[in-house]
Amino acid sequence: MPDAAPPAGPEVGPEYGYPSGYGAAGGGVAGQAAGGGAPLGYTAAVELSSDRLLRNRQKTRGGRGGGLFKFVGRAAEAERRQREELIRTPVTSCYRIAVISLKGGVGKTTTTTALGATLATVRRDKILAIDANPDAGTLGRRVRRETTATIRDLVQAIPYLQSYMDIRQFTSQAPSGLEIIANDVDPAVSTTFDDEDYRRVIGALGRQYPVILTDSGTGLLYSAMRGVLDLADQLIIVSTPSVDGASSASTTLDWLTANGYADLVARSLTVISGVRETGRMIKVDDIVRHFETRCRGVVVVPFDEHLAAGAEVDLELLRPRAREAYFRLAALVAEDFVRAQQARGPAPWGRPPGPAPAPTPAPPTAVSPGAPPPGDPVPAAPPAAVPPHTAAPHTTPAYGAPAYGVPAHQGPTYGAPAHGWPGREVPHSATPPPGIPAARSPYAGPGGSTGPGPAARPGPSVPDPRLGPPSAPVPAPPVPSPAPPLPAPRSSGPVAPSGPVVPPGPPGAPEPEPEPEPEHPGQGQART
Repeated sequence: MPDAAPPAGPEVGPEYGYPSGYGAAGGGVAGQAAGGGAPLGYTAAVELSSDRLLRNRQKTRGGRGGGLFKFVGRAAEAERRQREELIRTPVTSCYRIAVISLKGGVGKTTTTTALGATLATVRRDKILAIDANPDAGTLGRRVRRETTATIRDLVQAIPYLQSYMDIRQFTSQAPSGLEIIANDVDPAVSTTFDDEDYRRVIGALGRQYPVILTDSGTGLLYSAMRGVLDLADQLIIVSTPSVDGASSASTTLDWLTANGYADLVARSLTVISGVRETGRMIKVDDIVRHFETRCRGVVVVPFDEHLAAGAEVDLELLRPRAREAYFRLAALVAEDFVRAQQARGPAPWGRPPGPAPAPTPAPPTAVSPGAPPPGDPVPAAPPAAVPPHTAAPHTTPAYGAPAYGVPAHQGPTYGAPAHGWPGREVPHSATPPPGIPAARSPYAGPGGSTGPGPAARPGPSVPDPRLGPPSAPVPAPPVPSPAPPLPAPRSSGPVAPSGPVVPPGPPGAPEPEPEPEPEHPGQGQART
């Protein structure tokens, strides 16, 4: 009988995040049989599905929301509302929950799925659970699959994930709203999911999902477990109400405490999962008291036929006691939301959750010749020379000085006559207001006095851009030129000098005194 061909329905195809070569003979797709034909797990998925193996069971009345969690009594109802408000605490940065166990078959995957479904039902938020089990985990069988893509395909597509819709192609969603990312069913492929891959996945998914649950594998020494423990905000240890189950869970806490995770152990939670009916042979109360001394809280989940079936988890098919147990577990987890956000701080948008990367130190620079050594103050550079035609720097004019765009001779000084009012003083006091310097008079001398001195030449005016283009300067009134000298009166003839003509002496010589004129004609002349 030839091998059955892979289904051609909505679970196969590139539009669902899986390569188009899925199921083709010889295709190198993860999870495909080496010899071609149907991929690993296909026969089990078709012939051993929950639709064929489970009998129909009536669901609990009530839809998605608080209708599933009802308590009898007024006090119990008030406590339920208080826990709902606690579970709905806003989460500003990704909160990561790790579900671990040292022993297999204790209900670890069941606890991950039921807790995630409870958080999604009450919070009405995006909750994600990922399968990090290296031994072909079964988380993908607890939700009806919408895609055949696995976490290995997601790792390869991380560089291309830009939005929530890009990630949604790799997830399957339950009726409660919980989304899961399954691992590969081939152990040879699932073991390649290591510590580095897990950190990259959390960094990419933490930007879109406020709460992420990790279903880890059995044991503590495989590669991805280091990243699971390092990035976890909340640790949940799963045990069974049995001697070997309780001993394995207590040993897990001892190993974590001895390897540097004492703080994580102190705020961890323990779930005693009733995966099978044990009767009354085990003293469950003694197991609870033991873990209450080592953890932050303990929750006992009773046996439930729907959970024991190992099919898709539906909260509406659980018994009320089992639903209430997971509701209390979700409230205990939510009590740590505020602490985790305060410890981590608000993460910037667009950055992966976690501590901010340390700044990279700048490389040492070579010191040029003549430059001061590193650490010494750099001497100030001399002021650059201003070109002769460069505009003056933009400064605020003094009180009473000329305004921008107005020639210097147009601006009246403080106390000088105003324009258009000759001889009239400006009607305010002679002293400027406090804090405003008085304008210097253009007629002030070198020492500030009003004596004669050279007048200050007005500098180039700087136009104010807020006043628009400057108007043409008002021309100064023309200064009248001095009148020419009057000509001397003209005489009718030459005028004889009244005294003797003295020739001019050398420069700098004293002028000779003029001789006295005689009182009478002929006086002073020699007689003949």
